[in-house]
Amino acid sequence: MAKTTFWDIIERTIEKVGTPLSAREIWDKANELGTIGDFTTTGKTPWATIAAYCYTAINSSGDSSMIIQTSERPAQFFLRRLSEKVDVQKVQKKKDTEVAKKEKTEAKKFNERDLHSILVAYSYGDSHFKANLKTIYHENSSKATKGQNEWLHPDLVGVYFPFRDYNTETLEIQSHLSITSIKLFSFEIKICLNFGNLRQSFFQAVSNSSWANEGYLVALNIDDDPTFKDEVRRLNNAFGIGIINLNPENVYESEILFPSRINPEIDWDTVNRLANENSDFNTFLKLIAEDCKLGKVKSQYDKVLKIEELTKYIKDKGINKAL
Repeated sequence: MAKTTFWDIIERTIEKVGTPLSAREIWDKANELGTIGDFTTTGKTPWATIAAYCYTAINSSGDSSMIIQTSERPAQFFLRRLSEKVDVQKVQKKKDTEVAKKEKTEAKKFNERDLHSILVAYSYGDSHFKANLKTIYHENSSKATKGQNEWLHPDLVGVYFPFRDYNTETLEIQSHLSITSIKLFSFEIKICLNFGNLRQSFFQAVSNSSWANEGYLVALNIDDDPTFKDEVRRLNNAFGIGIINLNPENVYESEILFPSRINPEIDWDTVNRLANENSDFNTFLKLIAEDCKLGKVKSQYDKVLKIEELTKYIKDKGINKAL
């Protein structure tokens, strides 16, 4: 008996569900409904392979392909033979309505600010950052004309000090040469990142993070549709904002999906404006100045929770990656 293939999974699953599905939905539904059969894979992202199968068939076979694409963002696929029997647009609209209702009823218990502690712990322990972070509370900003300070403040800012990496002599030489290894980071954080909010979220990060040495857009749930990843890659190449995917199951396995473009120079004009407009950012600068004078980190940035505390925190908040 022939073993189950990706094409078997694609065809059986779409036929059983009866609506257009994204590559990830095909894989998830196959596992849920049992249409996966005896199929096994060692790949970490089998849905990416499913998407590749669909795109390849459409591009190579054209109007005779077994599969058709019914939408682009997100990319969803349907069987050609079923599309000849049903009104695909009507089916697609019905599905979109059901998904919207489901998302509304499954509203998250937690909010974006609840994710700060996860990012604080990850950034402190990760070898790329080794950073101390501080939350910037937007409500502490000066009141201004509506729209004047929109997208001005990042959610969190961070600083890397070289104190634990360089010895005293090296730091002293840097000081004499007016060189510093201190780095400033800026983070905009979201619960989810998909086609629905990508451009607004990304350009919000561009607006409030471009002053720093490195700026990042951080999210708990990131759409892994290949076309979405391509769009994120394009924006990252064009504007330099990095992308971080948080992992609440193992915080230290959170991942930089796309690195930030490194700015060797700080935009001090923007830093000065941020300090004038927001008391938290002003305090952040004072903390950095104090620690630089001492040559060690003694100031109070956002608390870095111990792993046991972090695990309990994530559980109590009900934070998970399920959409």
